[in-house]
Formats: sequence, C-alpha cells, structure tokens
Amino acid sequence: MKALVLSAGYGERLKPLTGTTPKPLLEAGGRPLIHYPLLMLRRAGILDVAVNIHHLGEKIKSALGDGGQLGLRIAYSPEPKLAGTGGPLLALRDFFGADSFVLLNCDTLSDLDLRAMIEFHRARATTATFLLRACAEDDPYSRIECDDEMRIRRMRLLKGRAAGEFNDFPADMSEAVAATLRPYMYCGVMVCEPEVLTMTPAAAPFGLMNEVFAPALARGATLRGYFHDGYFRTVDDLAGYRELCAELAVAPPPLQYLG
Repeated sequence: MKALVLSAGYGERLKPLTGTTPKPLLEAGGRPLIHYPLLMLRRAGILDVAVNIHHLGEKIKSALGDGGQLGLRIAYSPEPKLAGTGGPLLALRDFFGADSFVLLNCDTLSDLDLRAMIEFHRARATTATFLLRACAEDDPYSRIECDDEMRIRRMRLLKGRAAGEFNDFPADMSEAVAATLRPYMYCGVMVCEPEVLTMTPAAAPFGLMNEVFAPALARGATLRGYFHDGYFRTVDDLAGYRELCAELAVAPPPLQYLG
C-alpha cells in the first residue's frame, strides 16, 4: 500500500508566514506539520509516499529529501498549476497501481491508529473510508452524515464558507431518513480502493469531495466513515496555528508514532 500527503496549497489563511515558508513546513511541537502524517504512515508500515508540491515546492523537497531520514521513500509530484485536492490522483495512477491507497492532509495532527483504520476498511466492501469525528451544530465545516453502521448516506458540502448553506449529495432525501443520520466532520485521512482512480474527472483541477466522492455517493457508491474520538487538530488559519503551537509547547499529546 502507498499514500499521498496533500501538500501543494498556498496556505492563504496563514499569511504572512506562508509567504516564505510552505504550510507543510511550518513548525508545531518542534517539527514541521508534514512530519505528523508522514510518521503516522511509517508506523502503519506504509513506506512509499507521494507528496504533491506547487507553492515553494523546492523548499519541501529540500527539507524532506528522499524521505530516508524519516524511514520512508518519498516521491514528488510537481504541479505546474494547482490541481485541487483531487487532481493529484491523475498523475499518480501508475504510482498507486492496483492496490488500495491512503490520502492524508499535510496539516492535521491526530492520535489515529492508521493500521486499525486500514483493517476496518479492508473488512468491509467499500470504495473509500473517511476518518470522521462528531461535529457540533455550529462547526464551520461540511458534514458527512452516516447511518448506525457508519455507512455514509449524505454529504452536505458547504457553499463556499457560508455557515449553514450546503449543497447536498444526494440532493433529495426524505426528512424521515435524514432524521436517522448523524453528522460528522471529515478529519483529513481516507483509505481508498483503486477504483477511485476511475471515478475522477479527466482533467484537473477538481476537488475530492465536490467532484469525486459526493457525485459518486449520489450515484450509489458505498462509502463509509471510521469514527475517531481521540486527539485531533487541524490548522485552518493563523490564529489556529498559533493556538496549536502554544498547546504543544505546554501539553503535547502522546502521539505514539512520534516515538
């Protein structure tokens, strides 16, 4: 099994820091943000990792090298133009081959046992499994709604960043069915079957949720959630990044993969 760590964005909401340092290399807890997903992969036994790059990509390559210092084998996938969250898959079809693969965000910290999530995925007939956590009504994120067996039944994707305004996939659902579902937030890790590579648009840019998984769900694809109620932090903006750095300086979580 191989993996992709999404790392190409500009990090607009972390300016001015990301003017000179790419978001994946911003430090938190004494190490670059991207080290957290990379070391999680290593602990799960996934050693072949692709990193897509665009903004200040040469700095990422210089910092990580071939991955040897982290016990990994890193391949880079340059994007002359940003390809969105889904577009990198087009250039990596040969890299992934016919095996399952993992996608991770570069800016998320959690104490996830990735190996257990992969085992959960493999034990079920599902196209993709998303790491999810419970969300509150006022969370400013899209919502992934699941039934009691954690099968995803509806995606409610935010229209821009307008809180409470969603595009629903599928668009039509009875109120009775919707009332049985529980909302979750996607936490930046997914395990995919190789058929996902056949579900993409033909050309980038495109998004994973809006243009790959949500339309597939509306067509009847089987997608599942893997519930995580442990440590989770994601870096959305400058204020959140500073809060994370302060937290890690005082009370760093016991993330086993760092050991």
